[in-house]
Amino acid sequence: MKIGFLGAAGTVTGSKYLVTTGEQHILIDCGLFQGPKRLRERNWHSLSFDPKTLDAVVLTHAHLDHTGYLPVLARSGFRGPVYCTAATRDLLGILLPDSARIQEEEAEYANRHRYSRHSPALPMYTEADAANSLKLLNAVEWSTTVSLAKDLTVRFSPAGHLLGAASLLLESGSGRLLFSGDLGRPDDLMMRAPAPPPAAEWVVIESTYGDRRHVPVDAEAELATAINGAVERGGVIVVPSFAVGRAQLLLHLVARLKARRAIPDIPAYLNSPMATNVTGIYHEHRSDHRLTEAECKTMCTAARFVNSVEESKSLNQARGPMIIISASGMATGGRVVHHLKAFAPDAKNMILFAGYQAAGTRGAAMVRGADSIKIHGAWIPVRAEIVQLQSTSGHADCDQLVAWLKSGSAPPRRVFVTHGEPAAADALRQHIRREIPIDVTVPEHGETIAC
Repeated sequence: MKIGFLGAAGTVTGSKYLVTTGEQHILIDCGLFQGPKRLRERNWHSLSFDPKTLDAVVLTHAHLDHTGYLPVLARSGFRGPVYCTAATRDLLGILLPDSARIQEEEAEYANRHRYSRHSPALPMYTEADAANSLKLLNAVEWSTTVSLAKDLTVRFSPAGHLLGAASLLLESGSGRLLFSGDLGRPDDLMMRAPAPPPAAEWVVIESTYGDRRHVPVDAEAELATAINGAVERGGVIVVPSFAVGRAQLLLHLVARLKARRAIPDIPAYLNSPMATNVTGIYHEHRSDHRLTEAECKTMCTAARFVNSVEESKSLNQARGPMIIISASGMATGGRVVHHLKAFAPDAKNMILFAGYQAAGTRGAAMVRGADSIKIHGAWIPVRAEIVQLQSTSGHADCDQLVAWLKSGSAPPRRVFVTHGEPAAADALRQHIRREIPIDVTVPEHGETIAC
């Protein structure tokens, strides 16, 4: 069994692993590279394999850095099955068409305003491409064993982190290979804890927070302090948010804070059609998360859902105090960048980040203290207060990652650390080595390793 590390190696994005056993070829995850230009340009590079040779694709969860390249793969000739959980399938029915629509809109905007170096600017894929890729999805029940090829099976187990997120156990005659996927926190406010890892000789583990520990902060109190500070000066609170998972958590927290009057009942808007549609899916998959039916209903009434482009534009002319939750979580695209153009230059406003900010993104630049950010070819001053919440991450920290690894029935023979910035991946490698006497490797991008 060999693993080709075609993404999420040396970075926290672009998850792709090519698993080969003899003549069998399986792709684990099919993600977009996001963040700095040097990474985004990889999305346009030719693949190192022929998509037509793949027997199957298996997805850990729905986030675009794990799934967003699937329309390109399908357009390039892949016609095999794509296996995922039912919740992941339902989420992708929203995420992939929305991703395509945003790319088409941004290409059109770039061409209209002539700020792109490319003439014409083109989307990476279209809504038609996304629709075609969705036809390949096959939903799999938890703990069900699925045959991928002649001598290779996969089994899904809950990973926390996000609705439908899974760890994947591949089994063949040569042994067992486990992909952690993105692991959630055992104490997550919405998602259930990850299941203990099944026994495997080899484990590929993520390291997003491999070099840090979560601060024990009360999420409601932290969010209330931030909101009330901006409200006192009449500011607009712009929250760049991941449309899946984080937006729903923020709605849940805002609803709870308003209910007990910990924050004023100021207008709140969810300006992301994708996040709006995703919120309803939480009702349909209640067994995957901790919220009750009543909490799901309350979450949906915490903010006004904005769908039309006209209403989105009108928010930029409105005055605070108000809350605008809008995709994307790292401020890399979508409607939120228009809100940043409108509100970041005013010191009374607040830009509130509620999740991980990958190196090279606008979000990371603002968190680091950048006094301006580039949007649509122009430099926008940043005078608004920048706040990053410490309590709302959906990723396990370094101690929780190691604890998950140790909770299995037997230690693996070898661990591969991926899906983290270089410092985070190496820190987790060292942490695992101190705790478990096993071989730990941090693969390079493009490297192929025999198990």
